[in-house]
Amino acid sequence: MNAFVLLMWITLIGVAALFIALALFIRAIVRELESIGGPATRFFRPVNYLSKIRLGLRAVAPAAAIASNTSAVPALDTTISLATEILAAAGGVAQKLETIANVLEARASRLS
Repeated sequence: MNAFVLLMWITLIGVAALFIALALFIRAIVRELESIGGPATRFFRPVNYLSKIRLGLRAVAPAAAIASNTSAVPALDTTISLATEILAAAGGVAQKLETIANVLEARASRLS
C-alpha cells in the first residue's frame, strides 16, 4: 500500500471522527437548551418556554403604550361633562335674551 493512500485513509477516518464528535456535542447542547427553555418542537406549534416569554413581552409592550396614550381619557370625560353644563347654561342664557328681546320689542311698539 502506498504511503499517500494510507495518509488519505487516516485523513478520512479523522474527518469522520470530527463530524461524529460535532454531531454528539450539538445534540448535547440541544438537550441542555431544551431543559432550560422547554421542548423543541422545531417549527410546528412551538412550545418553547423562552419563546412564550418573548411573545408575552411583545404583547405587554403595546399594552403599556396604549395605557400611556389613554391616560388623558379621564380629563376628556371631565371636559365633556363641563361642556354639557356650559351648553345647558348657554340655553338658559339664550332663553333670557329672547325674553329681553321680546320685552324691548313690546316697549318699542308701545312708544311708536
